[in-house]
Amino acid sequence: MVPPHFPMGKNKTKPIVNIQAEAKSENTSPEVQVYPRSDRLPHQDEEFWPNPELTGQQKVQKAKKSSTDVQKKQNVKVAKKTKKYPEAGSEPLNMVMVGYLAFIHIVSLYGLYLTFTGNVSWSTLAFSVSLYPLSALGITAGAHRLWSHKSYKATFPLKVFLMLCQSLANQGSILHWSRDHRSHHKYSETERDPHNALRGLWYSHVGWLLRRKSRQVIEGGKTLMLDDLYNDSVVMFQDRFDPWFTFLVCFGLPTIIPHYFWGESLTVAYCVPAVLRYVLVLHATWCVNSLAHYYGDRPYDENINPSENWFVTILAAGEGWHNWHHAFPFDYAASEFGISTQFNPTKLFIDTCCKLGLAYDRKRALKTWERKKKRLQANKAK
Repeated sequence: MVPPHFPMGKNKTKPIVNIQAEAKSENTSPEVQVYPRSDRLPHQDEEFWPNPELTGQQKVQKAKKSSTDVQKKQNVKVAKKTKKYPEAGSEPLNMVMVGYLAFIHIVSLYGLYLTFTGNVSWSTLAFSVSLYPLSALGITAGAHRLWSHKSYKATFPLKVFLMLCQSLANQGSILHWSRDHRSHHKYSETERDPHNALRGLWYSHVGWLLRRKSRQVIEGGKTLMLDDLYNDSVVMFQDRFDPWFTFLVCFGLPTIIPHYFWGESLTVAYCVPAVLRYVLVLHATWCVNSLAHYYGDRPYDENINPSENWFVTILAAGEGWHNWHHAFPFDYAASEFGISTQFNPTKLFIDTCCKLGLAYDRKRALKTWERKKKRLQANKAK
């Protein structure tokens, strides 16, 4: 078993890397050149997942065509809006989101009270616990590794299942989640990063959701290629009925099922399996954006802030091996080693789906890492 990475290791006292400052020191724009280093892999800048079917000029032509098509769709929407977006650092509070998050946290605290005072039946507790991994898989195996990074392919039944799980997690539609996550990787820890960790632990955890998006984040999102998402019928079905469909799956069904099948009170059913479970999954996901960018080792790329964090890995079903993930975002495992060495239930789920014929074309970065290690060793020898 790999030794714990939180907060041990040679990098534990290393201050958080200010990539924007590095970019400025090289007279480059931090909004354009996210990682001003020579060892950055080409596919991690513009299109951070490799397409083995395209090479050379074909990639350039496809990128230009895709960007043009998506930009046309976005221009139609943008043309209808005349308001100006705030600058990064001066975004006003999004009072609707502030009120929403405040409400669900108050309800979740009441759910905790009901749980620890013996007001929740064992059936409801078991039901609540079972919903947690399902919600997590909707984010980790679905919105993240499948739709954001295209690190593996899924059959239609698996896509529908993961879409329902992602709706159970209720973290925005798959389309919007994937767009923000691609922005996070393309412009990591710059003003175009939706949850820029350089703005603080609180901001990267939840503060970014409490404020309106800045002009820089909006502009960054417009540069992304999202045609694969727009052409996905499962993604667009969910987006078409967002947020009412996700509200039904996240709050409605977990409330109705315990009440109907074993007579749980509506209050308990709503506060525990619906809201409390939902809030716990939210914070597990947010910890990837915050804690995993501050604490842990950086064995694969010591020049970036994302770190190997075992605590986040446990909370977020294998998403805490974050230094590897940011170094090689196209890897479906999001970790170097297998599940026998590194805790990664999401990888186990995807591997199982492949054995059942529900998933295929898993991408791995092990050979890329070996080439990078040889290059780094050669540079040290000079």
